Amino acid sequence: MLSGDILGLMIVYTYVAVLLFISEKILSKYKVLSRKFLHIMVGNVMFVLPIFETRFAMTFLAAAPFIPLTFLMSPHSPLKIKDKISSSGHGLGLVYYAISWTVLAFLFFDKPWIIAVGIAAMSYGDGMASLIGTRFGKRKYHFFGETKSIEGSMTMYFTLVIVLWIVLNYYNYLFSNIALVPINYIILIFVPLVATLFEGVTPRGLDNLIACFSATILYYLLTLVL
Repeated sequence: MLSGDILGLMIVYTYVAVLLFISEKILSKYKVLSRKFLHIMVGNVMFVLPIFETRFAMTFLAAAPFIPLTFLMSPHSPLKIKDKISSSGHGLGLVYYAISWTVLAFLFFDKPWIIAVGIAAMSYGDGMASLIGTRFGKRKYHFFGETKSIEGSMTMYFTLVIVLWIVLNYYNYLFSNIALVPINYIILIFVPLVATLFEGVTPRGLDNLIACFSATILYYLLTLVL
């Protein structure tokens, strides 16, 4: 492994370990907040992606190991571990989260800002939608047996607009001498909109996959035509 890969792995695993400690020790009394804190804050790994120097390290050493780890922590684990964080929400939500990051890392390693768009949608976007929707959602709507709220969906949309603007400008700064990272009003309006619509009609848990991939695919397609 190269030095960048080693540094990236150290940052990712240390950061996740700190988040787990905060979630389980400091926020343990607040089950929903604890899980959503982890769900949202893990998304900050999108700022660490440029440190990695090889596709193998980012995909199979940083992202993929969290698939079995989160599964073993879930209520579906054959080890019957009742993890506080996983059991407070949808059991496989964090597993889908890890799968999404792994797939994106493998496909778009050479364009980490595309990976970041997907991570932003499933972390800050989906996470804030659930957090605010659960607490303040009054106007409900129903799809596939799931109940979601207008307030939660609006929160996801505006949160994702802001986060994408920050993330894409961050990558434009980092790669200013190498490649232009596409960012304009069409992207900032329609990528969050499509991700929010897909999240709204997707059963919970799976929305970590659908919101992520819908945002990524649309962003990628828009970069080809704009």
